[in-house]
Amino acid sequence: MYAIITTTGPDRTGIIAGVAQAVAEHNINIVDVSQTLMSDFFTMIMRVALPEEGFDIAALQDELTAVGTDLGVDIRVQSEALFTAMNEI
Repeated sequence: MYAIITTTGPDRTGIIAGVAQAVAEHNINIVDVSQTLMSDFFTMIMRVALPEEGFDIAALQDELTAVGTDLGVDIRVQSEALFTAMNEI
């Protein structure tokens, strides 16, 4: 199963490292990543492979929310199927 992790907020040092470290601690593989900077606004989208069927995305969201708070950014996690459905309109 795949998920999409989006990160947005004011740019600062360590955002990519912080998010990547948090997902690595859950044995989550980043299979694709895109990031951009517009003025001082950072945006990153990661496609990740979750380690097993039934992975607790809600628990991951809780942890990434805390990471985002520490980094001063907003981090959201969605299953790839939900993300795709919401963005095909």
